Amino acid sequence: MAPVNVVVVGASYAGLHIAHSLLEVPDVKVALVNPSTNFYWNIAAPRILAKAEAFKAEQYLLSITDAFTKYTARKVEFILGTATAIDVAAKSVSVTPNDGEARSVSYDYLVLASGSTTTSTTGEITGFSIPFKQSNRDDLKELIEAAQQTITGANNIVIGGAGPIGVELAGELAEAVEQSGSAATITLVSATDRVLPMLKPSGSSAAANMLQQKNVKVITSTRVTDAEASGDAWMVSLDNGEKICADLYIPTTGVIPNSGFIPEQFLDKDGWVKVDKEMRVESSENIYAAGDITNNSMRLSFKAVEQARVAAHNLKVDILGNGERKSFDQGESIMMVVPVGESGGTGQIYGFTPFSFMVKMIKGKDFFISKAAPMVAGKA
Repeated sequence: MAPVNVVVVGASYAGLHIAHSLLEVPDVKVALVNPSTNFYWNIAAPRILAKAEAFKAEQYLLSITDAFTKYTARKVEFILGTATAIDVAAKSVSVTPNDGEARSVSYDYLVLASGSTTTSTTGEITGFSIPFKQSNRDDLKELIEAAQQTITGANNIVIGGAGPIGVELAGELAEAVEQSGSAATITLVSATDRVLPMLKPSGSSAAANMLQQKNVKVITSTRVTDAEASGDAWMVSLDNGEKICADLYIPTTGVIPNSGFIPEQFLDKDGWVKVDKEMRVESSENIYAAGDITNNSMRLSFKAVEQARVAAHNLKVDILGNGERKSFDQGESIMMVVPVGESGGTGQIYGFTPFSFMVKMIKGKDFFISKAAPMVAGKA
């Protein structure tokens, strides 16, 4: 019997889970396409970037290829490269390998798990990468080390955006400043009237108080309108007319879909893949999607894994021809814990604002970094 060929584009939280899950099915072969050989535990990015000595690189950059050595070459192929186009009629994906000539990879089923990126990661605003996400290249170690060096050498840092990443980064940087005994200053600029505006006011207030205790200057109800670099200095312009001179500007707002290779018929107006509750791509029969690339609005790692479980299950039902299908519902309740440094944090869990020490124990201790290896191995 000829194998069922499944192409999975993207090897992060969603793609890895789906690939491992499908490889358990007899007569299924998976081609996993990803531009990097390493999986990046970017959940810990704020601490990784602010405190170079907090973790070893092997704790947050893990080999993807090593995680699939337990399968035979007849079962799985790892293609180090970038998907550039999809031919729906021919059921094939065009891939440009990092080394070598472009090739076409045929599929019976296709999984889109290419995720998203940010302006800080692409360097669109700053001219260099501060990787809060995968870089879509095989250069993560070098990018992280360069960003760590740049951040460590800055004495006046302005962070644009007071969402979870901005608040976590501000807290980590403030602690790094205190630990080093330097006189560096950290300024956090929020376009909204409070930090972490997606949380209840009590959660926002807790974060603001902790940042204040760590000597972070918080500017609210103010938007960054421009940031220009001149040599080693930045001039950050705010919409209230104020200008801040800084050594470094770090934007933490804006999420961009990695969907340039996906046909427009499958995308919403903002470039996200339209999926139904079974994680099937709308207007398709044999294409699924999971994780940040979808039009589900809660782009969180644990939500990506939840989506991946549903997509993998329903793919198995399709392939095997039997079984009850599952549905994904992201829900409306916010589930979020936001460390403000190692000492504590805030968040929201089913409408409840957790105590600071709870956030420290849940996430602030190590940003769940012990879960990275099981994630890559398909055991999470």
